[in-house]
Amino acid sequence: MNLQQKSSIPERLFDGFNYFFMALLSLVCLYPFYYVLIYSISDPRLAAKGIYLWPEHFTLSSYTQILKLGTVPHAFLVSTEKTVIFTALCVYFSTMFAYLLTKREMLYRKLIYRFIVASMYLNAGLIPWYITMRTYGLKDNFLLYIIPGVINAFYIILIKTYIEQIPSSLEESAQMDGAGFLTIYNRIILPLSKPIVATIAVYAAVGCWNNWMDNYFLVNDPKLQTIQLILYNYLNQATSLAQSAAQEAGSTMRVRVSPETIKMTITVISVLPIVLVYPFLQRNFIKGIMLGAVKG
Repeated sequence: MNLQQKSSIPERLFDGFNYFFMALLSLVCLYPFYYVLIYSISDPRLAAKGIYLWPEHFTLSSYTQILKLGTVPHAFLVSTEKTVIFTALCVYFSTMFAYLLTKREMLYRKLIYRFIVASMYLNAGLIPWYITMRTYGLKDNFLLYIIPGVINAFYIILIKTYIEQIPSSLEESAQMDGAGFLTIYNRIILPLSKPIVATIAVYAAVGCWNNWMDNYFLVNDPKLQTIQLILYNYLNQATSLAQSAAQEAGSTMRVRVSPETIKMTITVISVLPIVLVYPFLQRNFIKGIMLGAVKG
């Protein structure tokens, strides 16, 4: 007896429509970034006339001109350094605090948890934040990028929900063998929480990489400038940058960059690192979201 029933014609048509719709939706989502990329590596004069699928007259002149600006490579390193350090510390300490909130013997556990949830909705505003950061000595300090967001309320809620699904018998067995809080956390809880850890790692990395407000308000030291703020300033100065690049190159420059090409190049430089990192965490990212949504 054949247990597998053949799909009917309407079902196959419906599946075909779903595949077509999802492929079309993926194309609509991916094509804008692809267009920005091929525009940035095309001859500005040919790109201005219109490009669709392939770059016209491949050239990296716009990237060369951007990287010649001395502040860009150093700012890129600063942004990379702050993102890596912040993501690692945020994942570790937010997970540890969330695990602590799952312990019933913790004093005022529910009150603390409610206070954490309330902090997501209550904000004192920009001026109190600025005064607080200055009071703590974080102005023109690299720790400004790290300390304020190491423990995140939203991440704590996600992690706490996930950890509560781990069987308590694992902790009880470890305690019987003499394991303490940190040993249980580092060797049992953290390894078993890889899906949700990957999820918040993506959130934390993207948020830290894209953040430029702290840099804008509290950093005047050029050595601490991040790539986001510098590229934002360059984005507003695209016309003048294109003109200065052309003047410096003079007649020896075969391909003259345009303001539009500069803008496209800046966009690619800002987005590409996160785009390259995300595929490595995608599987655990999706799994973490699904498992974290099972229990409230």
